[in-house]
Amino acid sequence: MKKLVHGGDIYSKRNLPENLKLIDFSANINPLGMPEGVKKAIINSVDDFCNYPDPLCRELKKEISVYLKVPESYLFCGNGAADVIHRIASAIRPEKVLLTAPTFSEYEQAVKLLGSDVEYYYLTKEKNFKIHIDILDKITSDIKVMFLCNPNNPTGVLTDKEMVLRIGEKCKSTKTILVVDECFMDFLDNPQMYSIIDRLGTYNNIIVLKAFTKIYAMAGIRLGYGICSDINIIEGLHKAGQPWNVSVVAQKCGIAALKEIDYVNKTREVIKNNRIFLKNSLIKLGFEVVNSQANYILFRTELKSLPHELEKFGILIRSCSNYKGLDETYFRIAVKLKEDNEYLVNCIKKILSPLH
Repeated sequence: MKKLVHGGDIYSKRNLPENLKLIDFSANINPLGMPEGVKKAIINSVDDFCNYPDPLCRELKKEISVYLKVPESYLFCGNGAADVIHRIASAIRPEKVLLTAPTFSEYEQAVKLLGSDVEYYYLTKEKNFKIHIDILDKITSDIKVMFLCNPNNPTGVLTDKEMVLRIGEKCKSTKTILVVDECFMDFLDNPQMYSIIDRLGTYNNIIVLKAFTKIYAMAGIRLGYGICSDINIIEGLHKAGQPWNVSVVAQKCGIAALKEIDYVNKTREVIKNNRIFLKNSLIKLGFEVVNSQANYILFRTELKSLPHELEKFGILIRSCSNYKGLDETYFRIAVKLKEDNEYLVNCIKKILSPLH
């Protein structure tokens, strides 16, 4: 059986005892669930599902353009951000790629399918998993693509906008395409302080990745997009895969989701408060906790059996042993609603109590 490398595999865990409710902390999805407006869009558009989807996603791109204040020509929509990542790899076919480590594994998977060599800039515990100015030395003229996740997954650590733009400037000088993954940016209190979308007109060598997956709890619908001011890159993404990559329902849901302003504001408040609770609770339990600003938390404990022990309580967490730069003592949990977070903390206390 294929070994799965991402969180969210609830399908392998459906043989739990009947008295246990499965609570998935392994996938970083908005705990408020899908917005009502998106649910209505699914129901109201059922009769349209017999048609082929618009291969150019015209109506959806128009709405994203207004929402983000970018030209429609900057946009390419995909079957989740993962689709866009794989198309970037296919369209550019880079011989050498620069990645931070640890980071989202799909970047490496996508480029290695095409035989790319990968260089790493290691983010260390000693430096709080932050990017420092020495990353500029790693960006050389033989690096054709660099991926930068901000906030980073799985650490939740942010890179300042000024640093991202310095990286973009260096990439410009080396003719490197910089892909900045901002899929978790919407969970921040002040995303505009960190997002570089407003600077894309100046940097035609930067592609920003966004997704509806996490912030709107639409993981099963699959909708993401790339933003770039270089029309040739956008055209390359269109050519790099099949034309009907965004379903009718995904396009309708995306249009509806962009109207959910109150929902996003409420999400930010919920995530902020519950992240503080979880961080403090994990620290009190004796775990090493990374200072995440996202809707997930990376922590370290010598109790390597923690995922197995938590499954007995119906809880899934993400082991980070397959992330380059981490080992089997690192785990990631999503920030969920108060009741679920308290249940997780209480279950960990029960697991730890016989050990003391």
